[in-house]
Amino acid sequence: MRSPLRILLVDDHAVVRAGFKTLLENHGDLAVVAEADSGETACRAFVDHAPDLVIMDLSMPGAGGLEAIRRIVSRASDARVLVFSMHEDTLFVEQALQAGARGYIGKSSAPTVLVEAVRQIANGNLYIDPDIAQRLAFQKTKGNDSPFRALSTREFEIARLLAEGLSVNAIANRLALSYKTVANYATQIKAKLDVDTGAELTRLAIRHGIVKA
Repeated sequence: MRSPLRILLVDDHAVVRAGFKTLLENHGDLAVVAEADSGETACRAFVDHAPDLVIMDLSMPGAGGLEAIRRIVSRASDARVLVFSMHEDTLFVEQALQAGARGYIGKSSAPTVLVEAVRQIANGNLYIDPDIAQRLAFQKTKGNDSPFRALSTREFEIARLLAEGLSVNAIANRLALSYKTVANYATQIKAKLDVDTGAELTRLAIRHGIVKA
């Protein structure tokens, strides 16, 4: 018999992880070998357990999912990461794929979609939820309608944290960067988004669905 596919499950809600674990392990060829509740613990668990595949939420305390994907992929370029998120806006999908994710599905997807996505990515394929893929295709025909699409993955993550009201110092601590580096990013982000203040950035982020009001 083939060994089960070894999965690292990353979500900051224990009840959600328990539900996903049960769903996955109802299939004999899937096994959750480790769990994590933040970007930092996800990166440590990836090193400690060397899973075949990572299922990653995006909205978590600490570094967050996008930063965790970036760190994992920079450590192991062949890492297979599936994003399973409540964020179904195409902007988040694009940023996750840019960070190195191999797939993206929404938490509103049917349970069978999660299992199908896991198996497709394990086999070396990309997988995007069909509904999200359709929106992505439509977005490409419509053109670039969000100024946030001009940001790199790192800039997007810092912009999101700034919009949530975090200080430059707090972001530097969270992302393990220097104060000066984050301050420089903040200046670049404001220039790209054509805003002058943190309040303007927050209003813009709310308008484009990056953060909640």
